[in-house]
Amino acid sequence: MHHDIFRAPIWRGYALAILAWLVAFALRYALAHSFPPGFPYLTFFPAVVLVAYYAGLRPAILTATLSGLSAWWFWIGPTGFDLGVATLVAVGFYVFVVAVDIFFIVGMDGASRRLAREVERNAALAASRDLLLKEVQHRVSNNIQVVSALLSIEARGATDPGARKALSNASARTALVARIQRNLAEAEHQTAAFNALAREVADDALTAAARDDVSVAISGDGVILSAEEATPVVLIMLECVNNALEHAFPARPGRIAISLSDDGAHRTLCVADDGVGASIPSSPEPASLGLKIVHGLARQLGGDWSLSPAEKGSVATLTWPRPGDL
Repeated sequence: MHHDIFRAPIWRGYALAILAWLVAFALRYALAHSFPPGFPYLTFFPAVVLVAYYAGLRPAILTATLSGLSAWWFWIGPTGFDLGVATLVAVGFYVFVVAVDIFFIVGMDGASRRLAREVERNAALAASRDLLLKEVQHRVSNNIQVVSALLSIEARGATDPGARKALSNASARTALVARIQRNLAEAEHQTAAFNALAREVADDALTAAARDDVSVAISGDGVILSAEEATPVVLIMLECVNNALEHAFPARPGRIAISLSDDGAHRTLCVADDGVGASIPSSPEPASLGLKIVHGLARQLGGDWSLSPAEKGSVATLTWPRPGDL
């Protein structure tokens, strides 16, 4: 039975009030000889509660009034409206009990309705906010892609090889940022699975470098990156992969292993290759633009990045605190 079926139109509520009183009166009359003395209102209390819940305040008052008068006439003292002290006390007790019942039932019903309206309003606001946020993110992604395209055009028109390479790298990086932005906008709760992002970016890097002789293995351990983590982590990973493709495998095949682990307090990204090995810079300050970007992104995460030789090849390691632990 729908909660509001007896509230509109109003006559349904009063019809329910009269029907509930008639049923309660009939039951009380039929069981009059079975009830011990002192229970004149036993069947009327449930009727008042039922009408208060389904029909509201005024129908409940009608049911309570009809029930009280019926009990007063037939089952409290002598037949009729007895005005003795004991009768008036019994009537007063009845009025107090039904007033409390109606007050709490109608009050709680009103509070629940206000809460439901507030929940609906908040849901509508949240839906509007999400729609606006998605539109903003879509526009931001498009703008970043426009910047990437302009950089690509400038790279094709550049005559200096160094400038062409720098512009091409900048175009690739901004295109990656746009792709991550779009993936985050489409992902629920603004999170993204590392494995999916890493595979897409790594495949793009292999294609751009024309290296079909290098394989990339990815292990994400089911880690989900937040919006704050995704862009810097994947950009650092891409820089490490590009560095391995450029320096670790001079004209020979190889393998790159990318892994991301989470120990509860920190997350660790490792990009290992089986190439010729890393050359450790003599100065702690990064010399190339790529390494400067990597160190800057690592500081943005509140973490540390390092490159070290391994038993076979080299390994780049990024460690940063989990979101919320900063």
